Amino acid sequence: MNSIFTKKMLLLIGVLALAPWLGLGKYPLHLIIMALLLGFIYTSWALMGRLGLVSLGHGAFLGVGSYTVVLLWNQFGWPPILGTVIAVGISIVLALLIGYPCFRFKIVGHYFALVTLALSEVVRLLIVATRDVTGGSLGVTPVPGIAEGSTVSLYAMQFSDRTVWFYLILIAWIFALWVWTKVDQSMQRDALQALSEDEEAAASIGINVTRTKLQITVLSAVMTCLGGVLYAQYQLYVNPETVSGIGISLQIVFGAIAGGLFVMLGPTFGAVFLLALQEGLRVVVGNQIHGLDLLIYGALLVFFIIKMPKGILGTWLERKH
Repeated sequence: MNSIFTKKMLLLIGVLALAPWLGLGKYPLHLIIMALLLGFIYTSWALMGRLGLVSLGHGAFLGVGSYTVVLLWNQFGWPPILGTVIAVGISIVLALLIGYPCFRFKIVGHYFALVTLALSEVVRLLIVATRDVTGGSLGVTPVPGIAEGSTVSLYAMQFSDRTVWFYLILIAWIFALWVWTKVDQSMQRDALQALSEDEEAAASIGINVTRTKLQITVLSAVMTCLGGVLYAQYQLYVNPETVSGIGISLQIVFGAIAGGLFVMLGPTFGAVFLLALQEGLRVVVGNQIHGLDLLIYGALLVFFIIKMPKGILGTWLERKH
């Protein structure tokens, strides 16, 4: 990043940090929190997607993060911090189980996307099937952990004050941008770029194809899992339709591509665009037509892929320069 862009980023972060004190109200602040959280999740996916590794199964990692912390807290009283460590471990194992055979046997492109799509649906079906523990399609709510007369429980990772959640998720979002920058500045970025263009040529100059792809896949999976943890603890409710399965996986892909895969703030811009679209549909249509939102997301995804492959923000920046 050049110095001018760094100053712009610092200005943006400074303005965002003032949001809770601008008298916006609870719901607008909630929308900003969700935009930052979705921006974190979409940026996590874009680490892979922009380098040619198109995963349609990141809902699996989001679901693992969400359900692991909630179930371990509800069933055994294990704190979410410990649950997060276990969820990250599970996500790493899943990423390796899916990634290694695919990369080792050169299952790439559409076939890799289909394999990851199956993973997402398997996790969703597993959640629904174990309804006695997970609540099935009805979802599950974490047991309240805030003592009477208090607004904060660090042990239960529950905060009744949205301001606390705002700053926690703001830090997570900044961390995602930092990871994006570090990947861009590393030699791995060049290796992955070479792999996305020609695997055979990349391997011929000494790049370990399988290891390099696995590293970025595991990183993306872990960060998405952390996004699931934050989502579950902030919303204090999860169900398989909102944190796992095909629907949420495609929503992640749509948000990242709509905003701009190849721009650091693109996925976050996509999150803002998606939230605005959701709010608009809620006001205009409501919940009368089931599945209309997914139909619109799918149509817009096709539009962006064909007409605006660099996304809204990416296209705007390109025209500006």
